[in-house]
Amino acid sequence: MKLLVTGGDRVDAGKTTFSVGLCAEISARGYKPRAGNDHWFDHDDYRRATADGRLYGKDAARLADASPGTVRPEAINPVHRLWRPTPGGGTGILGRDDRAFVCDRVHLGDVAPDDVPTTEAGDTYVVNETVDVPASATEALPLATATTTAELPAFNDLMTRLHAPATERLVDEIAAADRAVVESYADIARPHPAIEADAVAVVEPRRCRIFDGERYLKACEVASGSARAGRLEETVDNVLELVEPVATAELPVLTGEERADPAAVADAYAPAYEALLSVAV
Repeated sequence: MKLLVTGGDRVDAGKTTFSVGLCAEISARGYKPRAGNDHWFDHDDYRRATADGRLYGKDAARLADASPGTVRPEAINPVHRLWRPTPGGGTGILGRDDRAFVCDRVHLGDVAPDDVPTTEAGDTYVVNETVDVPASATEALPLATATTTAELPAFNDLMTRLHAPATERLVDEIAAADRAVVESYADIARPHPAIEADAVAVVEPRRCRIFDGERYLKACEVASGSARAGRLEETVDNVLELVEPVATAELPVLTGEERADPAAVADAYAPAYEALLSVAV
């Protein structure tokens, strides 16, 4: 059983809280194929990870903790991007005028090319040499041996060579899993085009809309070929114009203590999970 969780809002939709409770409810491993955080806005999370010489985000850590067994965040989140604000800095490599990517951590594991340096855990780094890398990142992470890039074409080549096989490796793991909870990022409708889902939960404050997986993914394919395209990723809003939910469930407000406890989330969201699982069967 494969369950996909996406967000109806770009920020703070509640995807991760919903996903960790779902992992606890069905004893499934959680996955976050792509993630990122900001050196400024998510500084506490950044410091927590780099204190151990690692780079991952709060969402991946919560999913790893909620999954059965011992799971490293990097193992379920192969690509993590560190951003930093660039007010008045102009358009960077990725076309953003408000922030620039600092570096990517890519978990290659056993698919690392022979000429790419990796850590013992199988991670490699790609650094944007057009921005100032925070001193704390240089001190904490193995960036001295990282691959560097300064232009989009070269970065696209690196993503084809490093990011794509790392993500495809995870997609294969998800496909082979008996049960998996896959969380997308921001308001992106699906984190990878090859990920399949038996049911989909679109989460936002106060409610969860539930979709048949096959119909939702067909809508993603239609949206990706639409005239609005010019994009490699479909947003949730664009996809939901093409497919109707099977059910809608209310999500009660939770305290911080409840959100931090996957079992408490599972209990509070039980009706939503029951509706989602009934569609997945």
